[in-house]
Amino acid sequence: MRQLVLADRPVGRPVVATDFTMVDGPMPSPGPGQMLLATRWLGFEPAQKGWMENFGGYVAPIELGDVMRGMGVAEVVASEGGKFPVGTMVAGMTGWTEALVSDGTGFDVCHPYLPPQAMLGLLGIPGLTAWVGLHNIGRPVAGDTVVVSGAAGATGSVAGQLAKIAGCRVIGIAGGAEKCAWLVDEAGFDAAIDYKAGNVSKQLKALAPNGVDVVYDNVGGDVLDAMLARLAIGARVVLCGGISRYEQDGKIAGPANYFNLILRRATMGGFIILDHEAEWPRIRARLAALALAGRITWQMDVLEGLDNAPAALARLFTGANRGKQVLRL
Repeated sequence: MRQLVLADRPVGRPVVATDFTMVDGPMPSPGPGQMLLATRWLGFEPAQKGWMENFGGYVAPIELGDVMRGMGVAEVVASEGGKFPVGTMVAGMTGWTEALVSDGTGFDVCHPYLPPQAMLGLLGIPGLTAWVGLHNIGRPVAGDTVVVSGAAGATGSVAGQLAKIAGCRVIGIAGGAEKCAWLVDEAGFDAAIDYKAGNVSKQLKALAPNGVDVVYDNVGGDVLDAMLARLAIGARVVLCGGISRYEQDGKIAGPANYFNLILRRATMGGFIILDHEAEWPRIRARLAALALAGRITWQMDVLEGLDNAPAALARLFTGANRGKQVLRL
């Protein structure tokens, strides 16, 4: 059995392969009430870099030498009276390992009518995060104008589609013509801004001349500033992530346009999806129903083999991934 363990902390720099060490070990054996889980899929989140850096403090730190923490889908291959029968596909915090022993705590059975890897994307942390941020903080109502940054990513694309379902006009911000075309042609956004093509503020002003009612931000930095400049009266700003900060060392610059929150009588709120775990079953049921009805779509970007896990994580910070980055073991 192989595992990838944390070897270095990528503070102020990109994730590289040498941040991890591959180790070999014996296949674990389940004890009474336990199961042997074989990892079939891994999912990747920008937050994992923060965990590697020991940034934020909302989860226990990963120590050097620990198996890298991460969500995965696993198959129950042996059981000693465990929670789930052999053959069950489950999702939870597997870590970057080919196999693990668990009593089932923290694992959920995969949806019976969707691919198991959906539990890492639409029905996983990205989809849950999109729902909680949009509905609990953004509180969209029909007719609102909603702007989503990082819109072609696993979370942003779901947030924008949920806003469309709520009757909103939705503008996405993404990097590259291909991603912007997917947002409009496949995900149903009303418009998309390619931040690589030039002045985001100018493009946003043209698309939202009357201002923006809901901002769903996954990026931070200059993109967040451009969105704050276009707030409508009573706007709600959802702070979901800040991918622009992940390769900064030292003090993180705050938004220059924060004073617009006062002028527009707007609110800004952040959240951590782990605080909303009690809501996950209900949200998953709603998201699954929307997917099965053909009202919401998602992309999976698939790499193969545990050796490629470091590269899969690094892709999140260069924009190379198309939708949810996953890896098949």
